Amino acid sequence: MGIVKISEQMHENLRVAGNALSRSINAQAEHWMRIGMLAEMHPDLDHRDICQMLIRAEQAGGLDLAVLAAAAQPRAAMSAVAAAAPVRLKRAVA
Repeated sequence: MGIVKISEQMHENLRVAGNALSRSINAQAEHWMRIGMLAEMHPDLDHRDICQMLIRAEQAGGLDLAVLAAAAQPRAAMSAVAAAAPVRLKRAVA
């Protein structure tokens, strides 16, 4: 685990969103980072597709970044997540 420096405004945004969605500030930040990471990896997916991908990954035992990165197409990535062994994304932030 590491420390990430963010602006006061972003911290306030995280606090407000976290409170509204019953998440801690850290959990809200991690949620936004996952969504952003997947959006960058799969720019052709919309928010709904990304949320479905996260749900399938959780059902398969956790988000496996290697499986998602290796998949050539987003639909194949979602299928690969469903079939993947339960390997969780390491939460290391430098």
